[in-house]
Amino acid sequence: MALWQGLAMTSDVSRLIGFYKSPLGRISRALVREQVMHLAGDVTGKRVLGLGFATPYLRFALKPAERVLAFMPGRQGASAWPREGPSCTVLCDPLEMPLTDAAIDLTLAVHTLEHIADAEELMRELWRITAPNGHLILVVPRRRGIWAQRDNTPFGQGNPYSGGQLEKLLRDHSFVPEAWRDALFLPPFQSSLVLKSTRFFERFGRLLGPAMSGVICVRARKEAFPAVPRRKRAERYVRLPGMSTATARNA
Repeated sequence: MALWQGLAMTSDVSRLIGFYKSPLGRISRALVREQVMHLAGDVTGKRVLGLGFATPYLRFALKPAERVLAFMPGRQGASAWPREGPSCTVLCDPLEMPLTDAAIDLTLAVHTLEHIADAEELMRELWRITAPNGHLILVVPRRRGIWAQRDNTPFGQGNPYSGGQLEKLLRDHSFVPEAWRDALFLPPFQSSLVLKSTRFFERFGRLLGPAMSGVICVRARKEAFPAVPRRKRAERYVRLPGMSTATARNA
């Protein structure tokens, strides 16, 4: 299976890890994770996939979920996760994931969509691996947000999206947006003043509206039939033990 085909240049895994270890990275992770957990709801007994570099936001699912996988793009590189116990990390091509059809109940994609050269093909692949009634959570930089304008964080890399662009991409590929959340109203500066005033920036930014946020989070539900058929590929997908087709489990 080709690891590199269809991927645009993205932050390597060392840079991502370094950011999330920094003071700004730790705060941004807490703020975004709060929105992700709200959108994910109860994941008890579900099969959860983190795509891109989603591991900073996946720990809440480790115990209650049936299983948790972390797929990282070959061009980005991968790191073992979690630190304790067997690694859940898989290095792969997001456009050809080693999963059977309808294998995943909930996918969380972070640092993914904005780095993919072929977003439409990624959406087709996400539709393929998602179980009936399953969900997809996308976390992407807001196109006109200040985080997308500065390249000192991973959210300033790649191609940011507006809410309208995200909604069209989802609906065009048979995902129905169900809930939207905004995060990162604080400026992306490693300044002690900014870091100490996080809650002030978050409260004040929300008063001014979603346009002031740096990140858009959306949860979408899979529709029964694909709007756009997948392109034919010569490669065959790898079957993972125990990942049989099933309907997503309701909370």
